[in-house]
Amino acid sequence: MARIIPISVAPAAKAEVGEGIIIPPPLSLYVHFPWCVRKCPYCDFNSHEAHGRIPEEDYLAALIADLETALPQVWGRRVSSIFIGGGTPSLLSGPGVDALLTAIRARLTLVADAEITLEANPGTVEAEKFAAFRGAGVNRVSLGIQSLNDAHLGALGRIHSADEARSAIELALNTFENVNLDLMYALPNQTLAEARRDLEAALSFAPQHVSAYHLTLEPNTPFHHAPPPLPDNDLSADMQEMIEQTLAVAGYQHYETSAFALPGQRCAHNLNYWSFGDYLGIGAGAHGKLSSHEGIAREARRRHPRDYLRGDFVQERRPVAAGELPFEFMMNALRLIEGFPARLFEERTGLPLSTAAEPLEKAQRQGLLTMEAGRITPTQQGQRFLNDLLQLFLA
Repeated sequence: MARIIPISVAPAAKAEVGEGIIIPPPLSLYVHFPWCVRKCPYCDFNSHEAHGRIPEEDYLAALIADLETALPQVWGRRVSSIFIGGGTPSLLSGPGVDALLTAIRARLTLVADAEITLEANPGTVEAEKFAAFRGAGVNRVSLGIQSLNDAHLGALGRIHSADEARSAIELALNTFENVNLDLMYALPNQTLAEARRDLEAALSFAPQHVSAYHLTLEPNTPFHHAPPPLPDNDLSADMQEMIEQTLAVAGYQHYETSAFALPGQRCAHNLNYWSFGDYLGIGAGAHGKLSSHEGIAREARRRHPRDYLRGDFVQERRPVAAGELPFEFMMNALRLIEGFPARLFEERTGLPLSTAAEPLEKAQRQGLLTMEAGRITPTQQGQRFLNDLLQLFLA
């Protein structure tokens, strides 16, 4: 059993409880594109099927107006990454992405090597469009492959075939220096051998990054209302173990619950989320988290594109209470396989670590995390039962 490390109750060096954030953390920009060709039955993201022409020009104008309205909250801060998610952002035209990124650069200061990611659906890309995205400044693409098995793609409601996925992977790798492949496992009627073949097929392309997600039945989705036949818990666990072992042998570092990367290719944008950094979210349904001398506030944009296009962008803005911060921080940071330095809690929340002493010590006693040399790390058991670990931090 790991040695139990008591939490110091000394006051914070830089900020007292409730005093707020002294030094703002790194800042990222998230841009949401809400349309897709067809809504997948497992998807609970804010996405809407495109019926007819997408109002690209109007939506881009709304995004820039939204950004301009938010600028006073981030004056003087540099942006370390941009993520254009959805929906299916690859439905945007090349000139549209170029206009968007040009407008962002004119209003925000980006770090010299800013990571700029665009999500793409294999059924909505072609060589000319990818080249235009690259020319506009996109340097990372995340491809929603999900599977390379036509039967499973059909069960998931995807609009692309396995052959189209393979073509999109080759095209992406020939165009961008950093490509992520999204894969799902524990699919309807999927066997362990099929999950292995999916992963091995994806790895044959040698992508820089792989995200492997367990299919979950999210509320308010067709799959939740009418569940398909899914692998049981034991088989799902076998799939997860196989994925982790196969990727490790192939040289991928498992650095977050569902994320695996070759050395030097970890996703900077998502790492900022998981280390409780700040992010400004623009676009229909986008969420944001911003720190200031007044504390931490969360924002949410209006979800439906119709409402968002009217120009009243922010639906909710609320301060995060001090009592909520330990859970909010741990909900992100404990997804990191290597854990986090203990001092990060104080730096990002403005609270001393002693405010989380009781749940931290309880988690240690239960074998869910360790505290050694000033670092807090989830154990393998803590990684497997992350929800149980996080519940200890609920206010």
